[in-house]
Amino acid sequence: MNNLNVLIIGGGGREHALAWAISRSEHLGNLYIAPGNAGTLLIAESLDLDVSDHQSVINSVAEHSVDLVVIGPEQPLVAGLADDLRAAGCAVFGPDKAAAQLEGSKAFAKSVMKAAGVPTAAWRDFGKDELEEARTYALDQQLPVVVKADGLASGKGVVICRSEDEVHAIFDQILNEGAFGDAASRVVVEEFMEGEEASVFAVTDGEHVKLFPPVQDHKQIGEGGTGPNTGGMGAYLPAPVVSDEMLEEIEESIIRPVLAEMKSRGISYTGVLYTGLMITKDGPKVVEFNCRFGDPECQVLMPATFEDVLTLCYQAATGDLEDGRLACSDLHFCGVIMASAGYPGSYEKGKVITGTEQMDKDILVYHSGTSSENGRLVTAGGRVLCVVGRGATLDKAIQRAYSGVKNIDFEGAYFRSDIGRKGLMRELNA
Repeated sequence: MNNLNVLIIGGGGREHALAWAISRSEHLGNLYIAPGNAGTLLIAESLDLDVSDHQSVINSVAEHSVDLVVIGPEQPLVAGLADDLRAAGCAVFGPDKAAAQLEGSKAFAKSVMKAAGVPTAAWRDFGKDELEEARTYALDQQLPVVVKADGLASGKGVVICRSEDEVHAIFDQILNEGAFGDAASRVVVEEFMEGEEASVFAVTDGEHVKLFPPVQDHKQIGEGGTGPNTGGMGAYLPAPVVSDEMLEEIEESIIRPVLAEMKSRGISYTGVLYTGLMITKDGPKVVEFNCRFGDPECQVLMPATFEDVLTLCYQAATGDLEDGRLACSDLHFCGVIMASAGYPGSYEKGKVITGTEQMDKDILVYHSGTSSENGRLVTAGGRVLCVVGRGATLDKAIQRAYSGVKNIDFEGAYFRSDIGRKGLMRELNA
């Protein structure tokens, strides 16, 4: 394979991790990123592109002789950027618009799961003119009940209602206050599943599948999984809640049937398929699908694999993938998000960040919401950094991650102190 020029779309921690992994490939020519962040400046050339302007992206791809575009976030995928790039003759790692509806519409994903016989929560979906009917339906279910915005809501469009008052409150917010905006023009009401969450990531060319080790994310802002959902406050791998045998079951009973059902609808899914799972007493059930790498899961997945990530993405994009497990380290990895005060609500930007360079070889720092101002590193988003520790045990990986967190300082820095705790408890009770 000749050296490839690569453009990464996105500017968060996921894209920094992808850029870091791709930059290590011996097959890399030039690496570009749009827009990137302060952390990617050392490994990729930032391009000033409006990624919602697809023709502008296509023109830039031609100008820089880009061979492969890796699309990180869900919004440009759901908007069809991959379709337009492929039509212009560029290889793309990421699903087309039709396939991205697995994340772009929870009702669509549920319909695919039903047709494919995939285990998931009981559910009904309702249009914007049926929201009062949806409220009534939710109140008739056994509590708690889950209310989901059908569309994209940056990982924050899911509410667990544990009382009738909470059901009324969320529907009042949707109907009267425009909660979740257009994402809630349709809602899904589903049963609450008891169990432990895990995520499985499959790289696919539509036919063949390669799996990463299972990961566990931490969605809520508060300790012990309390408070509102965020984009993710930390992750670790491998997640012991998913055994090797269960991972095989997930591939055969969930991932492959979904890809086959999509193909039967004339949709070939290319890229990475993120399967969010609840491990219940009855086995794994699907919570959601995403059409891209998770953030912060990507930040622990990338350093965990021995694969040439550029080659992996290019093989998936060009239909040249082979079935099998990805070659990954036997080490454990834990990533802790450092966020701005106030996140996931309003927060201030421009806080000076120090200490990111003072790390040993077993600690990595991926940037999310950062920028450079007058030579100083400053905050520029809600989730600012992801500090990843690696070690021979989960406990050692967690210790190293928090050691890195303690070295970093910015005004109002917030992080959860319990990332990976469920994994430790499961190991102790094994």
